[in-house]
Amino acid sequence: MTGRPTIDAFFDEATFTVTYLVSDPASRRAVIVDPVLDYDHRSGKASTVSADKVLAKVRERGLQIDWVLETHAHADHLTAAPHIKAATGAKIVIGEHIRDVQKIFAPFFNAPDVSCDGGEFDRLVRDGETLPLGGLEIEVMHVPGHTPADVAYRIGDAVFVGDTLFMPDYGTARADFPGGDVVQLYRSIRRLLALPGETRLFMCHDYKAPGRTVYAWETTVAEEREKNVHVHDGVSEESFVALRRNRDATLPAPVLLLPSVQVNIRAGRLPPPDPNGVSYLRIPVRWAP
Repeated sequence: MTGRPTIDAFFDEATFTVTYLVSDPASRRAVIVDPVLDYDHRSGKASTVSADKVLAKVRERGLQIDWVLETHAHADHLTAAPHIKAATGAKIVIGEHIRDVQKIFAPFFNAPDVSCDGGEFDRLVRDGETLPLGGLEIEVMHVPGHTPADVAYRIGDAVFVGDTLFMPDYGTARADFPGGDVVQLYRSIRRLLALPGETRLFMCHDYKAPGRTVYAWETTVAEEREKNVHVHDGVSEESFVALRRNRDATLPAPVLLLPSVQVNIRAGRLPPPDPNGVSYLRIPVRWAP
């Protein structure tokens, strides 16, 4: 993969999520990776303020958005993909294994409207597939572990890794959600870190590791291999699996887990409205063991 795309990052501190506007400077064709819908869980109010900032930059730069690229069905924010699609005509893309995630969560939310075949999305992509982006190409890399459907997108010298890796001083993603697999996560990370050392890596989240005072989301393969606190060179699969499982056992569920998943498996659409015209998000209530 050759070429160097232009990359604009938009950080949403409420969810610690980075949305990327990635463009081919020659053709002005562009994609948006992991757009965030603003959602206040306390009030149930949603808005498109964050996504509109991205769209304002699109207009300022005179870009044409071809694709909205979802790295996975996020558990910590609602996607603004439908809003981007309505504004630009872009197609919503996600990995083909979203079907597996839908099959896990549609029964959990008693959501018979969810297709379980990925039909809510415009395009399902598989490992090794490429999409055009002007004079550049987008290569799909299936990197399961955090969820079964995680993909990374390699565009020129840059890779958008989703929730697989974090900055070297913070480590790696959790693998304890339904369908997650810590062994797969390790192997997916090693696949990413087998790319050339100068390859730029762009994180989906940053939480500021202890001692760091600013948010950061860009690093390189070489830096991750040397410094990642969970999975630097020399860390065995066995050691990583033990570390990750122990850490995951201490982590609370993300605040927006339940609303995010049920919206994101629908490609960002709300559940069908009730007869009163209002859409409701479901919170399954279960007795604690």
